[in-house]
Amino acid sequence: MSRVTVTTGARLHAGFRNLSLSLGRLYGGVGLALAEPRATVVAEPASTVTVVDATAGATGPTTDARDAVADYARRTCALLGVEGARVEVDERLPRHVGLGSGTQLALATYAAVAHANDVEPGPREHAPALGRGGRSGVGVAAFEAGGFVADAGHPTERFTTAPPADGEWTVPAVLARYDLPTDWRVALVLPEADPGRHGDDEDRSIRGVVERADPALSEELASLLVDRLLPAAVEGRLDPFGTALAEFGRLNGAWYADVQGGVYRPPAGRVVERLAESPAVAGAGQSSWGPAVWALTDAGRAAEARAAAEAALETAGTDGRVLLTRPRNEGATVSGGSDG
Repeated sequence: MSRVTVTTGARLHAGFRNLSLSLGRLYGGVGLALAEPRATVVAEPASTVTVVDATAGATGPTTDARDAVADYARRTCALLGVEGARVEVDERLPRHVGLGSGTQLALATYAAVAHANDVEPGPREHAPALGRGGRSGVGVAAFEAGGFVADAGHPTERFTTAPPADGEWTVPAVLARYDLPTDWRVALVLPEADPGRHGDDEDRSIRGVVERADPALSEELASLLVDRLLPAAVEGRLDPFGTALAEFGRLNGAWYADVQGGVYRPPAGRVVERLAESPAVAGAGQSSWGPAVWALTDAGRAAEARAAAEAALETAGTDGRVLLTRPRNEGATVSGGSDG
């Protein structure tokens, strides 16, 4: 037993393949892993659970994040039958902006505690008991292996108006997963805005959409995924992939227009619109409930795409920051431990 460090990246979520109860499979998440921003969790064995948030000085109050990590660590100890762990959060993702912070932090904590106690982790098996992976399997798949991911969703007959309790589901299986070219880049725009929907609010919003979703839109999304998005991913063609991913996100936004104030939530819509005008950008869209916006480009046009992203923030009349990152084709990394 020893000190272990687990690092994982953010993920983009373009949307779901189907939200209509009239079709056979519900949800079916589509998204990709990012190299940055990152979450890094360090753990070592202990007789009880304690949590230290080393990011507090740089990022402001983190009581909620620290409490969440403590909860994940306690659940992990119960699942694995170990005494405890001292857990330190060295890096964390921005919370509730559409980058999958909850799932990545939960699984990084879980894996760090497991490895610190010399237990082989099973993130896919145990994610439901941590409250993760209920609708979309993209975050779990990104943690496991990175890349571009489409998951299989759930059988429609499992849908109920009341959400299931934690642990009463399985994480959707990976339907397709591909590495993306190493010269692709993502200009990630993080406007200063209210947090995106999460928790019970997100759950109520999606369930309301499911109960009235148009199956014709689902059929259009399925065709887009199979005929355009997956072929462009497997062939590594940037412009067709970016265009198709942007269209996939836009069509998803039509489902949520009533609950988020448009196809994209303000101010993401104006940022996406401006980015789409740039010749350096192959496609742009909102990740999950936002406000995070992504713009796909390549290494040769990355500086121009970043400048376009900064100009888009200015046009939208909002403060924020731009991060230039890339797709991540590997899962979480583990260092230290008995083998480190």
